[in-house]
Amino acid sequence: MPPLLKSVATFSVIAFLTACGGSGTEAETQSAPAATTPTTEAAPPPVAAPVSAPAGEPSAEFASLPAPYNTADYARGKRTFKLCVSCHLTAEGAGSLVGPNLHGLFGREVGSMEGFVFSDALINADFIWEPSHLDEWLANPRAFLPGNRMSFAGVRKPEDRLALIAYLMLETGYTAPATEDVPAP
Repeated sequence: MPPLLKSVATFSVIAFLTACGGSGTEAETQSAPAATTPTTEAAPPPVAAPVSAPAGEPSAEFASLPAPYNTADYARGKRTFKLCVSCHLTAEGAGSLVGPNLHGLFGREVGSMEGFVFSDALINADFIWEPSHLDEWLANPRAFLPGNRMSFAGVRKPEDRLALIAYLMLETGYTAPATEDVPAP
């Protein structure tokens, strides 16, 4: 190995061990080859990733949801929700951001969440949030309910909306009504 490359490799090992809390003195670290550097700490156990079905297949996380949401892709729903996190929270009691907290959304009258100031369009609307309404809202909030203040262009792909709604069902405490007839989006 050329001397310059050997120096770079040694420096990289030293920097890595120092940044990661490596043990031993600098002299010990420099003399030990990279592959045989002793460590005093065991590697942390790997973090389990959420179990998700392969692309295009239903996710096990959604199995308990009504059709068609039980066929959605969890990873797609979680990824699509990233469009919403700057304005909405989903945890119970977490408060609101620019938009209302979405916990308990399904089955709630539109514009009625305590402590959040809604636009007149939402206050004057007369429906209960259910998956079919949310699908129409997410496609284009301004067209679905003109005059609302939500500055979001919408989620164009139907499969993204399906996955997002299923994800929100899990994250917001959804419980199916006794007689659930959910129309397909």
